Amino acid sequence: MTPANSRRCCFCTDDRHPADLLEEGHIDHLVRRAIARGLEPVTAIRMATLNPAEYFRLYDRGAIAPGRRADLVVFDSFHNLAIEAVFRGGQRVAVHGQLAPWPRSPHQPTVRSSINVAWEQVDLRVPARGSKIRVIGARAGDLRTQHLVEPAKIEDGAAVADVERDLLKLAVIERHLASGNVGKGFVRGFGLQRGALASTVAHDHHNLIVLGADDQSMMTAARAVVEMRGGMAVAEGEEVLARLALPIAGLMSDRSIERVRADLDELSRAARQLGATMPDPFMALSFLGLEVIPSLKLTDRGLVDVDRFRLVPLFI
Repeated sequence: MTPANSRRCCFCTDDRHPADLLEEGHIDHLVRRAIARGLEPVTAIRMATLNPAEYFRLYDRGAIAPGRRADLVVFDSFHNLAIEAVFRGGQRVAVHGQLAPWPRSPHQPTVRSSINVAWEQVDLRVPARGSKIRVIGARAGDLRTQHLVEPAKIEDGAAVADVERDLLKLAVIERHLASGNVGKGFVRGFGLQRGALASTVAHDHHNLIVLGADDQSMMTAARAVVEMRGGMAVAEGEEVLARLALPIAGLMSDRSIERVRADLDELSRAARQLGATMPDPFMALSFLGLEVIPSLKLTDRGLVDVDRFRLVPLFI
């Protein structure tokens, strides 16, 4: 592809995932800074496009040539580098900083629901198999957890939450393939006095994770999340106090950012009303199942001792 006229220049851009665009501003800044410091413009641009494409063996991009993807940026001059248009795969996607209209494909793929729970196999009761239990110790502002051992509170032959000692029940319900897997445990550090929190944002497996002071509240919150096709909920007893729908894979919203922020604020207020002392309870909850950060985490297969990297029983 050739420039439209001698005053306009094009160079190729690599085709990155949106998550990688966090670094976009850094690369743009470095190219501009290198040119301003005297580096030949074509060399600076090649260092940001062709060189990394070849390094990562992305041979269909990184240059303007037959058989390449035609991912292009059009700018005014090597001096100003003012972006005028962006092309992806040869199609114009942005002009002067504004997104161009993007035609929808007439062929819409069928996507399997990402929220699939076998409710008939979900039982949050924890039969007592000893007098002491492993407890996840959560701390504000720290993704690491403690591996605690505490006396279990036993009622009617089952271990239950003990809000007086800040011991809440925790469950991870597999929600992708309706396998029926349910991991159960206990956590300290949230301060909840009643009710429950549930979410399908649970790194990195993103199963349905629910924390609460009683089973009924936990089930209410969990079912509310599933009814929304994913999201977050706060419940007490049979009542849902606040919710945020995340119907796109249970992780993203199709609403405006203002609406999402308002719903998040309402979730936080509802959690505080139930006694939560964790500054951002849903953020903390989302990392309790991340089984690669020490020391004790919960998955749908049970508790994981991350330090020894193996499953361990709840009761000792």
